[in-house]
Amino acid sequence: MRSGIVAIVGRPNVGKSSLLNALVGQKVSITAPKPQTTRHRIQGVLHGDNAQIVFVDTPGMHRAAKKALNKAMNDAASNSLHYVDLALFVIEAGRWTDEDEAVLERLKSVKSPVALVINKVDKFSDKNDLLPLMEKLAPLREWAFVMPLSALKGANVNVLAKQLMERMPEGPPLYPEGQVVGHDLSFTISEMVREKLMRSLAQELPYALTVETEAVEREGGLLKASAIIWVERDGQKKIVIGEDGAMLKRVGTAARRELEEMTGGKVFLKLWVRVKEGWTDDPKALSRFGYEGG
Repeated sequence: MRSGIVAIVGRPNVGKSSLLNALVGQKVSITAPKPQTTRHRIQGVLHGDNAQIVFVDTPGMHRAAKKALNKAMNDAASNSLHYVDLALFVIEAGRWTDEDEAVLERLKSVKSPVALVINKVDKFSDKNDLLPLMEKLAPLREWAFVMPLSALKGANVNVLAKQLMERMPEGPPLYPEGQVVGHDLSFTISEMVREKLMRSLAQELPYALTVETEAVEREGGLLKASAIIWVERDGQKKIVIGEDGAMLKRVGTAARRELEEMTGGKVFLKLWVRVKEGWTDDPKALSRFGYEGG
């Protein structure tokens, strides 16, 4: 039996969460077309015949850590690299930025093997167009391997999984057979609501809010849950609620439907919106809301 831990790292918005979901075969980490959607270390488990991999999806590393929240996310991503058996450095095909360079710089201190994953190759009809980037990156460090793939289309994802299985050290499983998600239902509910907010709200507002699950209980076949959406200002609260409560209802309905699909049963979800000024730069608030490094 082989088992180990693999960190998925990279700058924001390169498809790390989509890759994690594709590898384990179900939605474990929320996704949205906005940078820094992932704020916590998310664990997803891949089970093989004689191997198990625990993937850790990390927040996107970014240079501008102006607030305590940004620093906490950077710290969560960096700290994930200290105990893994292998790290996957994910970049976007055809695009190399200063933030990619900054992540590569942080990886210099990582003692574990690092593999280069070039995601979103489905954007290129001619794969030869990827060669200049691969030739540029190949000599920058000693890579465990280089893997071009498309997490969205599933191209080469199984090849990557097989490669990783073979590289895991010998050892017993870290999670029971069949367990795919490494966090509890309360966390799942918070993240699911936050994903719907990220997808529904424009511009900067999603970065000024967080979601805290207040209660979860089962009554027969019904799952009852309540959660608080925290924002920084009264004006933001009005936007999240929407005219006559329309936005809050839309977000709640979308989250409830996905929870029902995930759990296979009926869900009653109640949402509130409350204001906590400056929570993104308040270490005590960050600690309460579960942000590592806060």
